[in-house]
Amino acid sequence: MRTPGFRRRSYLPRVLELIAATVARLLYRVRSNGAEHIPATGGVLLIANHLSYVDPVVLQLACPRPIRFMGFQGLQDQTFFDWVFRLSGAIPISRLHSTEGMRRTIKALQAGEVVAIFPEGHISRTGQLMPIMRGFEVAARRAGVPVVPAFIDGVWGSVFSFAENKYLWKSPRLMPTPVFVQFGAPIPPERADPALARRTLLDLGVMAFDERPVLRRHLGRECVRALARRPWHVEVIDRTAERRPVTAAQLLATAAAYSRHLIRTVPEQRVGIVLPPGAGAFIANLAVICAGKIPVNLNFTAGKTALEASMKIGAVTTVISATAVREKVPGFPWPERTLDLRQEIAAMGGKKAILPWLAAAWLLPNQWIANLLGLPQVGDRAEAGLLFTSGSSGEPKGVALSHRNILANCAQISSLSILPQSSSLLGCLPLFHSMGFTVTLWYPIIRGCRVVTVPSPLDTRKIVDAIRDEQVTVLLGAPTFIRPILRKAHPSELRSLHLVVTGAEKLPDDLYKAFLETFHIEILQGYGLTETTPASNINQPHPPMTTATAEPQVGKKVGSTGRLLPGMTVRIVSPETGEEVPTGDQGIVWFKGANVFSGYLDDPQKTQAAFRDGWFVTGDLGRVDEEGFLFIEGRLSRFSKIGAEMIPHGTIEQKIAEVLALDQSEGPAIAVMGVPDRVKGEALVLLTTVPLTSELLREKLLGAGLTNLWVPRIIHRVDQIPVLGTGKLDLKRCLERALEAVAD
Repeated sequence: MRTPGFRRRSYLPRVLELIAATVARLLYRVRSNGAEHIPATGGVLLIANHLSYVDPVVLQLACPRPIRFMGFQGLQDQTFFDWVFRLSGAIPISRLHSTEGMRRTIKALQAGEVVAIFPEGHISRTGQLMPIMRGFEVAARRAGVPVVPAFIDGVWGSVFSFAENKYLWKSPRLMPTPVFVQFGAPIPPERADPALARRTLLDLGVMAFDERPVLRRHLGRECVRALARRPWHVEVIDRTAERRPVTAAQLLATAAAYSRHLIRTVPEQRVGIVLPPGAGAFIANLAVICAGKIPVNLNFTAGKTALEASMKIGAVTTVISATAVREKVPGFPWPERTLDLRQEIAAMGGKKAILPWLAAAWLLPNQWIANLLGLPQVGDRAEAGLLFTSGSSGEPKGVALSHRNILANCAQISSLSILPQSSSLLGCLPLFHSMGFTVTLWYPIIRGCRVVTVPSPLDTRKIVDAIRDEQVTVLLGAPTFIRPILRKAHPSELRSLHLVVTGAEKLPDDLYKAFLETFHIEILQGYGLTETTPASNINQPHPPMTTATAEPQVGKKVGSTGRLLPGMTVRIVSPETGEEVPTGDQGIVWFKGANVFSGYLDDPQKTQAAFRDGWFVTGDLGRVDEEGFLFIEGRLSRFSKIGAEMIPHGTIEQKIAEVLALDQSEGPAIAVMGVPDRVKGEALVLLTTVPLTSELLREKLLGAGLTNLWVPRIIHRVDQIPVLGTGKLDLKRCLERALEAVAD
């Protein structure tokens, strides 16, 4: 790895090259790796992602040889860019007049030059890798030169990118922006194609993203510094009982004082937290991490057995909660050392203990406050939080999330324009849910978004009132939690919402259409897992057009979970052969990225089963199209193999809900499960809360075009479909009900 020094290596005149390099170094701190992959002599076609107008300068600073760039011919209509094109010897190219540009490119390559092209065709206005255009491979093959891929990371958000939906006119950065360029191994011309280029660029993007300095930092220190920069900002509006605004200074001061108390009174490394979303949960989590300990937000909706197993795995013997919470969850296996947060704050000295930290938040530099708390500079791969997942179908597994994981996912989300600092988030997801833990707790603290909290995602009326009264702009939740809003909200009450994002389960078509028709709000689907901290993919609104002649860009696709977040890469692998499948084919989704956890706590066997050659195996079936959109088509465990055919339970559920026009606003009314069958290997069982006969079900499904194999043989009436606190089906309990039906 190296930081390139200045020497002449561009086609600009010497004086202009010196000026451009000096200005670039004032704005950017460019580092690179893999430049040895660029041959010392001979023609080379360099391809790179395109995030800003400064990309050519950054790429040239990282490359040891002069680069001749191909550029969009339309830029020459502007005097400045026309001047740059002529001075640098850039090759103009356009879709309408591509022949001359291609001829000049091939000629330059054959003359032994390094020619660079941005194969996306234009600057990304989403912050994600856009579709790779054809054409670069033609130039490489005709010239007979290798293709060297390169990924530029770090320029998004800087003044010359489209972050915040605008070029220029952004708040100036006082320090140079760290940028990293990762070069990859040469691709022979005969193998060059858009699919391989996209996959390679994503892989290089992971390597470049991993070099971000922020990923090595300590989560607690980053949170303290962020809060101290904006002491006046209303950070949380707690609507648990009565409206209670909490400023950044108040949150920081209370958490700082309580962290000193925890150091003195709690010797354990991990501390359990059982609190609903609200100011108390923010204070408890921040205080625990500032005390040098690990917060463990426990799923108080899980059964007693699962909770006891979770606390044993995490060695949790101390729990921070509240009297009101303990009264509402009497079946919780409370440990002997259960602390009441309000009483704890009183015991540490109350306002008297908080006041000095409040003064520090207003008067001292943010670094000094972090130093006073003794927070280390580096957190990196050390454990920063522990969540539990059973994958909806088994015993609890401890997902140990590192400082790097959480800071990476926050940086990835911030790299898009969907959750800017001006956002106001509705925080109703429980903090034992990975989306609640990262996106509505740590992300707003670091980014500066306001959070309006409601204690439960099931309290739809309180959620609607909070959106209306506080002018909330962003709502996150599982479809199970979003659906009741259709029945309980008037369109005028949701007028402030700009963004609604769902995850945790597939977004039903009927919910998407009904929400759009009723509220004129398009629900955007995302995807992630607890093991990916959690966000990995997101649809986002189409970026605005910059000019009348600008190329339109696609940010979302109905039915997809969106493109990958920056710093992630994906493989779609055949479950039968273990080989990667062609673009568009279905297979198991594998991920890599700095937000992917490193393993289950003290469980090497499950950890080994979850990874293949460094890739995290999600267990979900999906496909990726040519534009990079991921479509999740079910979980491998939610398929039944009957008569040599793989039958998806989720698709059958969706079709049954459609043909029977089921009202699921109060929760799921059906669930399809597979149970062992001696004749065909498996049989389908339908759990339902509504009266239904086999004859009617068969008639409706066959009439809708399904085959006999897809029609559940057994119908079992239940009072309620088991659901987890995250909004997903509780597959373990559903299977138990299905097996009961077979036994009967």
